[in-house]
Amino acid sequence: MKFLFDLFPIVLFFIAYKLYDIYVATAVIIVASIIQVVWFWFKHHRIEKMHLITLVLVVTLGGATILLHDENFIKWKPTIVNWAFAIAFFGSHFIGKKTLLQRMLDSQIEVTKQHVWKVLNIAWVAFFVTMGVINLYVAFNFDTDTWVNFKLFGLMGLTLLFVIGQGIYLARYIKEN
Repeated sequence: MKFLFDLFPIVLFFIAYKLYDIYVATAVIIVASIIQVVWFWFKHHRIEKMHLITLVLVVTLGGATILLHDENFIKWKPTIVNWAFAIAFFGSHFIGKKTLLQRMLDSQIEVTKQHVWKVLNIAWVAFFVTMGVINLYVAFNFDTDTWVNFKLFGLMGLTLLFVIGQGIYLARYIKEN
């Protein structure tokens, strides 16, 4: 359910783009992102960092897209989000005793070798950097329609494949109770 909640601004962006254009879709994702953060706040009395980062970028880059009537600004959003996550995951190797991935998962998963967390975390860094580069390649070498389709289906599909690969790698090191 959380996955669908996190995805709903992107899905609404996609639908609005298909029905109207990039500028209406951009306005829709701005409003949907605001609603997402507000609703989460009222339900949980906190704001998730990912939602907040996305909201700031959507409002900033989406606002520039609408005000300057230049779709290139909104096309940068997925890259900036991915690169921000890459920086955060990479930085976690130097801040604290656990990587970001280990902080997120070690309460649910116990591994036999601690180096696994570092390997997986670095893999996420590489993945986020690569996704940012791929987004820029598609955004600036193909038409907007192709980019919008890629944004929803391509990025999600690549992420799903990566998560499956991570799961296969991690399965070898999970402690049995």
